[in-house]
Amino acid sequence: MSEIPRGRYETHDGDAHLLRFVVELPHEGVRVWAAVATPEGLPQWLCAADPLEPRLGGAVTLRWLNGETVVSGRVTAWDPELVAEYTVDPPHGRIRFHLEPAEGGGSTVLRFTNEMRGTQQEKLDVLAGWHDHFERLASALDGRPTDWRSWTPERWQHLRDLYERDEAPWPKWEP
Repeated sequence: MSEIPRGRYETHDGDAHLLRFVVELPHEGVRVWAAVATPEGLPQWLCAADPLEPRLGGAVTLRWLNGETVVSGRVTAWDPELVAEYTVDPPHGRIRFHLEPAEGGGSTVLRFTNEMRGTQQEKLDVLAGWHDHFERLASALDGRPTDWRSWTPERWQHLRDLYERDEAPWPKWEP
């Protein structure tokens, strides 16, 4: 795959999925925070955010720049430089970015969760999507933001095929 660790998941009640990624990024937390929690940072790797009211209960609308997905909702957790959580329309549901300093300093651990409902196939689609976006986050933090005009689905499809091929229940994730 890539240097981004594989996303994990738990499924409950047939269609409720909890997706998890843990990604160590060689950047200070303040930089990672700006990328995951500001209207200026999000389009470099994920989506446009307009509005994004940076407070608990604030409005948020996320518009993916590689397609036509637009979801709206609320900021459901907000602890500056530590936690940004958006609960939005399906298919994405609850999206949570939790940042913490890595041991040794200078790096940040991003603990990401996405609670969503959908079929097994939709779960694989979303796992591949997040994996692709976290690769783009790493590149954006390294000074290479995504040029969405040149986006193609080939990398996502490759990841999707790998997730489908290797699908098997993984051990339960422990924080």
